[in-house]
Amino acid sequence: MKTLRIIPFLILILFVSSCNYHKHEAATVDNESLLYATLYQQKSAEVAALCHQAFNIAELRLNQVLENNPYEKPLAIVVDVDETVLDNSPFEAKSILENSDYPTYWKEWCELASAKALPGAAEFLNYAASKGVETFYVTNRNVKFQEATMKNLAAKGFPFADDAHMFLHEDESSKEPRRLEILKTHEIVILMGDNLNDLTDVFEGKSREERHQLISSMRTEFGKKFIVLPNAMYGAWIAPLLNYESLSKEERIKRLKESLEAF
Repeated sequence: MKTLRIIPFLILILFVSSCNYHKHEAATVDNESLLYATLYQQKSAEVAALCHQAFNIAELRLNQVLENNPYEKPLAIVVDVDETVLDNSPFEAKSILENSDYPTYWKEWCELASAKALPGAAEFLNYAASKGVETFYVTNRNVKFQEATMKNLAAKGFPFADDAHMFLHEDESSKEPRRLEILKTHEIVILMGDNLNDLTDVFEGKSREERHQLISSMRTEFGKKFIVLPNAMYGAWIAPLLNYESLSKEERIKRLKESLEAF
């Protein structure tokens, strides 16, 4: 009888030990893989320089268009929001420190409306506004964050932080329908973003090899109509490396390491 009483107890010990093992195993794969990318985005002078460089090029390009404007419709610039005009690196830092994943804390972060402007962003878009060029913000932030996003943009001195110029995510992640909507009334002369999908839909769902081929074929458009901002923390560039599969954190890290090219 004593033996029979001991068996359930032993099973319980084995179960708890197994749970603790899996907890420990899961804990070994954390968000420290984001550490260098987030510090680079937050602290490096290089990112600040790249931002200024991007907006300086945008101003030069805009001036070229304005010198000989062939368009009948009003001119527009289309920008992404996150990591294009606003800096969300504090959200990534929170994810690292708390070992959490999106969307944990994203709602809290957006509603704070305290993201800093990226270097040169507000200055350039205000310069464009002074020349009669409108800015449209096309972002995949959910539309429920529209008020908070407008509040954040306005607080950091951005022009056109109003409902008419905000195109947030509602039903689909592709930005092309929203860009086409803007084209009904305006001529888009510059598109700026930290992801290639911010610029055109031709990159959507493409493999890594196809994306590089497209870049090569479209190379004359970069620095002209398309201008890319730096962001190593996250983005559409990761999905092709994972073959657009939904993977666990452990599997993602394993797959990404397999993508490395070493000697």
